[in-house]
Amino acid sequence: MSTDTTDQLFREAMARFTSCVTAITTMENGIPAGLIATSVCSLSNDPPTILVCVNKSASAHDVIQRSEIFAVNLLSADQKDVAQRFSSVKGPDRFDASRWKVAQSGSPILIDSVLSFECKVHAKHNGYSHTIFVGEIIATTLCDDSSKGSLLWHQRGFAAVAAA
Repeated sequence: MSTDTTDQLFREAMARFTSCVTAITTMENGIPAGLIATSVCSLSNDPPTILVCVNKSASAHDVIQRSEIFAVNLLSADQKDVAQRFSSVKGPDRFDASRWKVAQSGSPILIDSVLSFECKVHAKHNGYSHTIFVGEIIATTLCDDSSKGSLLWHQRGFAAVAAA
């Protein structure tokens, strides 16, 4: 058992966390931007707020800063291709128009995702290599199929929820 805190050991330890896969999306001047993120969590119920950690080097980072809106789209187990597309394609080409719609907030939301939160940026904090965005939820869209499983990231690969 290793107890060192090195970059490599930290990365190995974090790979053991199982996290939901989300597409964080925003829009500026009619051009969509987005990234895949697993560092998303609830913050408060009153008002409904969430935290999203976005790498400062991500192409969508500055767009979120300027537009002050974003959506969190929780990918379903059958939407792995969306995550792969976001990881392999740059810019607005990440968005297949047949799978996305522009929400009232102006952010793109993924049709048939497990859920989508539309958020306005309430606060932002420096998190070293990342910015921690606090998003106040202004609208929520839930998939009609409540049994739809979420896409997960575990040990550097995709996984799906299985009944215990």
